[in-house]
Amino acid sequence: MRATAKDLRFHSKELLDTVSRGEEVVITYRGKPCAKLVPFDSNEKDAEPGKPELFGIWKDNDSLRDVDEYVRNLRKGRS
Repeated sequence: MRATAKDLRFHSKELLDTVSRGEEVVITYRGKPCAKLVPFDSNEKDAEPGKPELFGIWKDNDSLRDVDEYVRNLRKGRS
């Protein structure tokens, strides 16, 4: 389905309903595709529930395997 930026502004609920049914919506601005609304896949990169995960530049740092321990050590000197 295609929709304009104006449609997104004034009919966002209907567009979200369309996406929730599994359709993709391409948003156009001045006649050119600019964005795509796709259904959210909750199975992507599911982390263990309740276990914080490092990201960005920290994710490959082997010395920080336990995020809770790292944060606790950072906060020790504050109290």
